Amino acid sequence: MNLLSLPWRLPFLPLQGVLKIAEILQEEAERQTRYPPALRRRLEELEQARAAGRISAEEEERAMEEIFAEAFGEPPAPPR
Repeated sequence: MNLLSLPWRLPFLPLQGVLKIAEILQEEAERQTRYPPALRRRLEELEQARAAGRISAEEEERAMEEIFAEAFGEPPAPPR
């Protein structure tokens, strides 16, 4: 950083730090979303909810499509 530009950049340094933290948090959230054990856990929760009768087969299918779309970066399917 140039000493002459420092006074003008100094007020923006906290904002740059916040943006960097936001980027790190987003990357971590994406990593955890695509993490195989997390996907398996979400699918097992869906299966248990279906077995307990808390959701219908259509809701289970829609939720599974959303989980796979999130995991593989595909846009979610339009509602039927």
